Amino acid sequence: MRKRISFILAAGLVFPAAFGVTACSSKAKHSDPAPQIAAASVALVQRGSISRTLSLAGQFEAYQVVKIHPKVSGFVRSIPVDIGDRVRQGQTLAVLEVPELSAQLQGTVAQVAESKDEIVRAEHEVNRAESDYTALHEDYTRLQSAAKAQPGLIAQQELDDAQSKDLASEAEVDAAKSALAAAKQSEEVSRADNQRVSAIQNYTRVVAPFDGVVVWRYANTGTLLQSGTGSDNQSLPVVTLAQSGLLRLRLPVPEDAVKYVKVGNEMQVRVDAIGRSFTGKVVRFTRNISPDTRTMQTEVDVENKDLSIDPGMYANTQLQLAHVANVLTVPVQAVVLRGNRHVVDVLDGENRIHTREVQVGLVGGRLAEITSGLQAGDRVIAGGQEKYEEGERVDPVFTHQPSVDATQEQGGEVDLNSEQGSAQ
Repeated sequence: MRKRISFILAAGLVFPAAFGVTACSSKAKHSDPAPQIAAASVALVQRGSISRTLSLAGQFEAYQVVKIHPKVSGFVRSIPVDIGDRVRQGQTLAVLEVPELSAQLQGTVAQVAESKDEIVRAEHEVNRAESDYTALHEDYTRLQSAAKAQPGLIAQQELDDAQSKDLASEAEVDAAKSALAAAKQSEEVSRADNQRVSAIQNYTRVVAPFDGVVVWRYANTGTLLQSGTGSDNQSLPVVTLAQSGLLRLRLPVPEDAVKYVKVGNEMQVRVDAIGRSFTGKVVRFTRNISPDTRTMQTEVDVENKDLSIDPGMYANTQLQLAHVANVLTVPVQAVVLRGNRHVVDVLDGENRIHTREVQVGLVGGRLAEITSGLQAGDRVIAGGQEKYEEGERVDPVFTHQPSVDATQEQGGEVDLNSEQGSAQ
């Protein structure tokens, strides 16, 4: 009986002790919990393509527009063209009446004929002088030979007279040749004057300097037109001629996109007014930023042989600023700028974070090109980098990442359905 009581007492003492130990252990566990692993949005470094395009509103202009002035003053005899007419290079635009030019032209023709007659007369004079010189020179030569063969046979006075006549006739030949040369020069002057007046006479016919369209007409039959011989001349032109078979599409490129503009860049063009779309190429730009609009004028040449596009029409365009393909890409939010360095947080095999410096190429709206510092398949933190520390272990949660990023920037478009048709 005593043994049984002792056992019960012993058991009673053991259970409270065990309970006390268990309670203490449980209390210790609640007071020092195990650390929690934070979740992190993670993306894979993969190959993809990035492109940036710029939407621009442009306006068509004729390749060149010229006001045609006459070279000479006169009355309009006829003007066979009117606004809207297509003309060819060399086609007559107007014929002027200048009566005094006809008289001047006839006068120059008479002067040329007179000069030719003078040349003929001078040539005859040269022939006569040469004949006289030949005869007199032979006489002097014979007398001189006879005097040498038989001294004293010929008087010295006779020899001197013969020699004098010989020299005089030689001088006459030279004078006749000089007169002939002067007559020829005079004939050249007369001919040049004739050509000048003839050229002026030809200017009474005003012709088109290039293929184009007459966009305005200023003169009518009987109108007195003054010659347009100076750049500051305010005289009335005959017509305004526009070269519309080739157009300039002018586009204002914003300052931040200027660095991407290159000659030869392709551009998608849409002309809503006629429902036409085509591809053009940048052919020139001003290389100058306007201080008022902070834009650079850029031009695309557009063939318009059928004249379906009228100068002044608007066009909406898509200009590809930059494009890269098959390059390493990460989400743009994965790249952090610290000072002047671009860095990303990369996970190692144990999901611990390590900051790595990278070189960034083209940046789109969703993706950024990585030119160095990462490899395909690397895992990077895709946002909230400020919440994590170097070496911290995280629970990666993978996010969907596109492989193609086509970013379209708005530089202004034309809405023809709006009341004003202004750039949006």
